[in-house]
Amino acid sequence: MPRPKIKRRLFFSPDVYYFKPRGIPMRQLEEIILLPDEVEAIKLHEVDGLDQTSAAKKMNVSQPTFARIIDAANKKIAEAIIKGKAIRIEKNKQHV
Repeated sequence: MPRPKIKRRLFFSPDVYYFKPRGIPMRQLEEIILLPDEVEAIKLHEVDGLDQTSAAKKMNVSQPTFARIIDAANKKIAEAIIKGKAIRIEKNKQHV
């Protein structure tokens, strides 16, 4: 039985929840779903410039967990760009 997930602190809620390649109708695109914790990790590390240890503390997770979250997010974003897929950002239920 896996361990229960520790509640993560998520502060960022984007204004935009979809990105897609220009000129291709949505019905023809596959979707990649970014989870709220993945968006928060990208923001903290890539946009705010925090190192993984500091960003992990802000999210209330361990540094290895943060590394797994950001790795998953980067892979999803890369796949969407390379394969021309849409990106849907799942809404953070804390901010709805």
